[in-house]
Amino acid sequence: MGWDQFTKGTVSVAALSTVTPAQWCRTFFLLAAGGVGLVAAAPRETRTLLMDYGARKSDDKHEQQQHHVGEPSPQGEKKLARLRRRGGGGSGTLVSLVASVTSRGQVPHAWFVAFYVMSLGCSLFWLAQFLADGALLRRIASRQAADVSVSFAAFEQVAAGWVMMFLQATRRIFEHATIIKPSKSTMWFVHWLLGLCFYLCIGISTWVEGSRAILETSSGSIDHMAPGLKILVATPVFLFAWINQYRSHKHLAGLKKYSFPNEGLFRHLICPHYTCECFVYLSLAVATAPTGECIGNSSMVYRKVWS
Repeated sequence: MGWDQFTKGTVSVAALSTVTPAQWCRTFFLLAAGGVGLVAAAPRETRTLLMDYGARKSDDKHEQQQHHVGEPSPQGEKKLARLRRRGGGGSGTLVSLVASVTSRGQVPHAWFVAFYVMSLGCSLFWLAQFLADGALLRRIASRQAADVSVSFAAFEQVAAGWVMMFLQATRRIFEHATIIKPSKSTMWFVHWLLGLCFYLCIGISTWVEGSRAILETSSGSIDHMAPGLKILVATPVFLFAWINQYRSHKHLAGLKKYSFPNEGLFRHLICPHYTCECFVYLSLAVATAPTGECIGNSSMVYRKVWS
């Protein structure tokens, strides 16, 4: 019996070793999207406790105070007490448990900028790895290119994807430094960690499906082609979303208290800044899609839509 378990374990390890880096990235995005989907299907009070953060948090914002990471937040304690009074039975116990867990480990919502610092850092790191023929990039790219059954993106697509991510991260950091007002709102540290993992993973997803083209640059055998249809389609969509997301954020930051946004895309959409965010990642997925596919690493789009 022990030998059978050992054999099964060996087979499992061998099977995992055949998973490509792109598949690992897709698995992460799909698991994250699935997790968000499960939370979305939870009872309303549980869903609110697990998903609300920052500006989404309800009432008593003027009473929120700064607190140490890992300690219960005041608004979390109030929400916990309110839900405990309301709850009863098994459902009430579940809500109380979730409220207790999520009221601890709150971090300042200002830490949101760390997502874009991570994204920009990844872009610069992988650029340095590419220019210096770095060992880590070569190892990941070689593992991806070893699977002859998968299609690959052209070098121009990798470059386009890198530029898009670089521009998005740079603009968001600029926004946090210049137009976004300081806030005392908080978010659960789990949201923060998942966000960091998302941008760490998307930094690899941007180029991994062009691994074969990246490896060919070292031998000088790469054939530079004119921008393909995918890049020509994705670029104007990206620029439209990129520019209008900035305009939306700037408009929101300049609103007077208790006033409604009514300029630009807000005349047609409820949350144009979030809609633009989805189109940014959709255009990125189209631009970096390998041969024979319309969307590359499409699971990152699903993850962004669900989040």
